[in-house]
Amino acid sequence: MPERLGRRPATPPEGTEPRQVVVIGGGIAGLATAALLASRGHSVDLLEKNDELGGRVGSVERDGFRFDTGASWYLMPEVFEHFFELLGTTAEAELDLRVLDPSYRVFFEGHDEPLDLRPDRAHNRALFESVEPGAGAAFDAYLDSAQDTYDLALRRFLYSNFDSSSSFLRTDVVRRTPALAGLLTRSLESHVASRFSDSRLRQVLGYPAVFLGSSPDRAPSMYHLMSRLDLGDRVLYPQGGFTRLIEVIASLAERHGARLHTGATVSRIITGQHSRGRPRATGVEHVDADGARRTTPADVVVGAADLHHLETSLLPERLQTHPEAAWRRRSPGPGAVLAMLGVEGRLPELTHHSLFFTSDWAQNFGDIFGRDSRVPDPASVYVCKPSETDPSVAPEGCENLFVLVPVPADVSIGSGDDDGAGSPLVERTVDAALDQVAAWAGVPDLRDRVRVRHTVGPADFERRYHSWRGGALGLEHNLRQSAFLRPGNTSAKVDGLFYAGASTVPGVGLPMCLISAELVLKRLTGDHSSVPVVR
Repeated sequence: MPERLGRRPATPPEGTEPRQVVVIGGGIAGLATAALLASRGHSVDLLEKNDELGGRVGSVERDGFRFDTGASWYLMPEVFEHFFELLGTTAEAELDLRVLDPSYRVFFEGHDEPLDLRPDRAHNRALFESVEPGAGAAFDAYLDSAQDTYDLALRRFLYSNFDSSSSFLRTDVVRRTPALAGLLTRSLESHVASRFSDSRLRQVLGYPAVFLGSSPDRAPSMYHLMSRLDLGDRVLYPQGGFTRLIEVIASLAERHGARLHTGATVSRIITGQHSRGRPRATGVEHVDADGARRTTPADVVVGAADLHHLETSLLPERLQTHPEAAWRRRSPGPGAVLAMLGVEGRLPELTHHSLFFTSDWAQNFGDIFGRDSRVPDPASVYVCKPSETDPSVAPEGCENLFVLVPVPADVSIGSGDDDGAGSPLVERTVDAALDQVAAWAGVPDLRDRVRVRHTVGPADFERRYHSWRGGALGLEHNLRQSAFLRPGNTSAKVDGLFYAGASTVPGVGLPMCLISAELVLKRLTGDHSSVPVVR
């Protein structure tokens, strides 16, 4: 993280005693929180209900194929680097990161030729110009604005708990207030449409909204900053997959003294009373893998699981900051139907990341987020082929494909299984996606070459991760659920109860989950600044 961000040391205030901490949830946010707090001398126990750590960033192995089941884009590398620095190491020391070139390929309905975006701004500028005369200059202006907005977000907002007005009173923020107001109140879709005419360029610039659990017409245009990440920077991949990232963070947490427990299902957050009468977190009750009911005492509890589950299932209603009624006004991100496919033979038609965009986006996103939601048909589809970069994920001569179809957050869509045995709608959705990829990319025998098939549906997200409504990502980033309007990371009713992960600040995605862990650390150290801490 550049020094210009003015980071502050994470040393606890003088007189602060080490505390006993319980972290609920062993996804990336929980592991990162456990690692950071243990590195600062706190006694940390992490409780994960599943038998494996990682949460949504999981893996499936079968017949020589190893599939990542969740995250597949390594963006915002400076956030990862800063996180590792806080733990006394570096991303370079812990991960074998490869630059993807092309960064990704995009196929468009109704167009024969895909577009390749590369880790080369000049190439991408020329590509835009070749698609739409004059778009090269507009591309430069767009990315300059994205860079400026991204820098401001890092300096003033992403590392803020919004518990002080100082962030908003900084000269650089005050000077940009009119522009920021426009970026927050205008949709990303309209922001892009005012600058580019070709539908393909609009889709390339609008799709990052999906990374935020939203759609281009619902996400604030402030998030055009995302284009700085994939068009103006490099897209990376950690060899060994994102499972390797989880292994590294878990190892760092244990190296600093955190105790990581799997098969431990938390059933209740225990509260007591301060001498001044306010409720406070005193521990958690959980069931171990052997079925024994146990209590783990704590001075601090950090909920890093799904926020809806933490609040409505683990606390009595009188102590819920976010009761069930509040969730009626909130919007989940999309659900997902996933397919992990082991394919015989090579697929040079696909790159490491490939996107398949339908022409009628209004219909596509309306099906996902609209009042009468349904599985889109046809759907815009994302395909990851990590075997392009990483030979360890597939047998020699074969390809590993991860297919994601954004769908409504709706558990009635069903669950997946092996070899086509999932819920009928899940399996039909996968079949349609496979046929679409085969037709658009020119691989007519794709379905016949599938050796391994494992599918996942929204009901699986609810069962495995307690995801609210079976959502795949967390709360949507729309105007009412972004920045300081997102649910905060402290309980308003229980002292010593904090939150981390995709449903609280700063938001969705692996980098945001790492920052959410640091925001908990800042709460415990009394740091009200908006800048990252230093080791």
